[in-house]
Amino acid sequence: MVTEHIGLSEISGSLVILDNVEDAFYEEMAELHLDGGAVRSGRVVMIEGKRAVVQVFEGTKDMSVSNTSTVLKGKPMEISLSPEIIGRVFDGLGRPKDGLGEVFPVCKRNINGSAINPVSRVYPKNYIRTGISSIDALATLIRGQKLPIFSGSGMKHNELAVQIVKQADVSDGEDFAIVFAAMGVKNDVADYFRRSFEQAGVMNRVTMFLNLSNDPIIERIITPKCALTAAEYLAFECNMNILVILTDMTSYCEALREFSSSKGEIPGRKGYPGYLYSDLASLYERAGIVKGSKGSVTQIPILTMPNDDITHPIPDLTGFITEGQIVLDRSLENTGIYPPVSILMSLSRLMKDGIGKGFTRDDHKALSDQLFASYALVQDARSLASVIGEDELSDNDKLLLQFGREFETRFLKQGESENRTIEETLDLGWELLSMLPRESLDRVSDDILDKHYKAVVD
Repeated sequence: MVTEHIGLSEISGSLVILDNVEDAFYEEMAELHLDGGAVRSGRVVMIEGKRAVVQVFEGTKDMSVSNTSTVLKGKPMEISLSPEIIGRVFDGLGRPKDGLGEVFPVCKRNINGSAINPVSRVYPKNYIRTGISSIDALATLIRGQKLPIFSGSGMKHNELAVQIVKQADVSDGEDFAIVFAAMGVKNDVADYFRRSFEQAGVMNRVTMFLNLSNDPIIERIITPKCALTAAEYLAFECNMNILVILTDMTSYCEALREFSSSKGEIPGRKGYPGYLYSDLASLYERAGIVKGSKGSVTQIPILTMPNDDITHPIPDLTGFITEGQIVLDRSLENTGIYPPVSILMSLSRLMKDGIGKGFTRDDHKALSDQLFASYALVQDARSLASVIGEDELSDNDKLLLQFGREFETRFLKQGESENRTIEETLDLGWELLSMLPRESLDRVSDDILDKHYKAVVD
């Protein structure tokens, strides 16, 4: 029911307070009409008895308690959706900003979405190829999975996000598109994203939501919800496989902390609200595959760890909710390795179901297990060499160091436009493992070694 309230009880920052409000509900949309004719949008963010707190999207400049009337719309925030949103650019609230006009909606959806019934979920099994060896072979991205990237300030996570957008595909030829949401980015970074997609010729399969650093924080909080609502429509109504990339979730969480503080809520760890876990879960759990639909929603949230601290609340809680993580290592980046994926700290809990075309699951899993095991031994050999010197190492340890260098410079290191097939990635992995004595490859069966080890060295 639409109701109108004359005047405001209080103004505090971007929040306005209404008293004697009947039948308002949380997340309800509001319109605030100023005496001069200006109209601003808002959203109910708190209800205490008959008192309602409204967050004003455009801020409260020029507003006073006496020159404003508030209309409660009786519905939550909705976004206009149709198949034509692919290839379009929107702001953080889902409003077009590419100059192509409004979207002619097939439907409108509540941006808060609805929980997927666990009984209706389908277990993810097919993979999404990124063309990046360290991900495809060692932390395979599965359709319907949520696999975050943990980065640090100043590292090349933006370049990695662009590379994934340009190269990602599904191997069976099904419809595939990407929903890309950037939160709290500077204008030059937003231009970099948009220009990169256009120059690569992939903009026709990308839907972009851009929230800039000078936009209101409430818009930043809404941006991932708009992006995920668009992804759910394309996946479950249009039967497409959708990859959602959300960057930077740290900006989102900091906006949530600022917003929580403005409401006077009691802070939790490092000042973040106590409900940060459930709030992040409400976003991440919107990934999945639903029974009866051919589509899927896969998520890659990207976050920058403050001070590179993986125990910080944002990566800590994200790791609890998601099915693995890809961790970028600053020391690798400092040596010129791109993408600087720290494989010993990275994992995909669903990767056992991700296989490359032309290879059996056992071959892929065996290669992954052996590369992890061998690279772990490389770290042990490096630690020993730092104490006694490389010249004093055994021949086997020297061979491990050589393998480690080759693995980092040939397998982990790729050009920002280098797109490797899964066959090329796995062949390269077997070639590198063949540098080591066959008897040291104890994670691989003799049958698989007969197929790959000898074939490479011959």
